[in-house]
Amino acid sequence: MKLSPSLRRTIEAALPRLAGFDWVPLTGGRTNHLWRVGDQVVKVFDSSQASPLFPNDGAAEVAALRCFGPLGLAPQLTASGAGWIAYGFLSGSTWQADPRPVAEMLHRLHTSRPDPRPTFRNLPSGGAAIIAQTEAILSECKDRLPLGEVSTVQPGPRLVAVPIHSDIVPGNLIVDAGSVTAIDWQCPALGDPTEDLATFLSPAMQWLYRGRVLTVEERAAFLGAYPDQAVIERLTSLLPAYRLRMAAHCLWRAERGATDYGTALKLEMSP
Repeated sequence: MKLSPSLRRTIEAALPRLAGFDWVPLTGGRTNHLWRVGDQVVKVFDSSQASPLFPNDGAAEVAALRCFGPLGLAPQLTASGAGWIAYGFLSGSTWQADPRPVAEMLHRLHTSRPDPRPTFRNLPSGGAAIIAQTEAILSECKDRLPLGEVSTVQPGPRLVAVPIHSDIVPGNLIVDAGSVTAIDWQCPALGDPTEDLATFLSPAMQWLYRGRVLTVEERAAFLGAYPDQAVIERLTSLLPAYRLRMAAHCLWRAERGATDYGTALKLEMSP
């Protein structure tokens, strides 16, 4: 994306500390546009990139950074305006190996109690709700996917909704000295923590953002490092439904021109 001169002037006027620095594009994102400017990251939202599964809500990201930046779970928000935000640049690199710190970070997020409680969107929980979401996504697709194999998954128990990131993919995880911080908070929610675990485990998302799926050992290490066994047991029963929903998302993206999602779809549908 080429940043318009008028928007750049608007952002620099709101954040004078950016003056004199080069705007260096950051790569890796698939939804919005980011630049490193000095010690800041400037993010400009592209509303056309929202999908039925992953909203692209700049106001929600502002709220999330305000909640979780002080807890070390997100970057520190510096400024925001119409269609853009700025936050402190995080040193480190995107996640590639050792999933245990990711599981530990997610548990800190899921057990956090920000005050005031954020007013994020609420996600329904349970197998029936996940399948309903899948059917809604597929209603916008030309092709179909088989639903029968997971149609008997039962709804999970009623849960106290917890904060979730909902887009936990390798490209949204910054690792520095063994510590993990999540970025790209444009679709936070209140819901079942299994949502985040299932997204991280997704073969499609791992391949799209890391170039390979998790190994058996990596999956075991991730699940073993998440300390709430009740959540892991619930995830086990819901994972077939989550994978089908992710496959529907991949189909939705592929039909709209994102050709690499066609390969991701095949990976998500594989055993």
